[in-house]
Amino acid sequence: MSTPVAILISGGGSNMLALARSMTGDHPGRCCLVLSNRPGAGGLARAESLGLATAVVDHRGRSREEFEAELDATLRGHGAEVLALAGFMRILTPGFIRGWAGRMLNIHPSLLPKYPGLHTHQRALDAGDAEAGCSVHLVTEELDGGPVLGQARVPVLPEDTAETLAARVLVEEHRLYPQCLRDFLERRPA
Repeated sequence: MSTPVAILISGGGSNMLALARSMTGDHPGRCCLVLSNRPGAGGLARAESLGLATAVVDHRGRSREEFEAELDATLRGHGAEVLALAGFMRILTPGFIRGWAGRMLNIHPSLLPKYPGLHTHQRALDAGDAEAGCSVHLVTEELDGGPVLGQARVPVLPEDTAETLAARVLVEEHRLYPQCLRDFLERRPA
């Protein structure tokens, strides 16, 4: 029996596509829902083109508690057992995180614990780092602070800008996240 996985997005959904396309054949998970907090997120149409169920829970104009209550109800209503945050640009409250403890993964574009939060590529360049990369981690109450499940590294090139570095890291994100999700689901108790 495959574990139902909900993928949460806020934008174009390139990591969502990598995850959804990986969940075929003998994969221990299946995508039960692609959910966005932004009604116009490009990833919604991309998910629909793959025949995936989609939903929008708009965070605008409401309290965090109202947003997260509807988010939780929508995820549970679609049978989600594991959440994969894939460019979901909302910081979730400790109460929401506790409700999904040990069952929520995130991809972050840095080699954690370096550079939690935003502007990771520029921060790596400003620090003169020789390498950058991405991390898949469990979501905990500490922003980008949960246990790391896997990392991929890329060299920082002398001519790199934040944009060129981000593009190379994104290629690795699309490889790393599906593998980490598979490994996580295979190790999960039935």
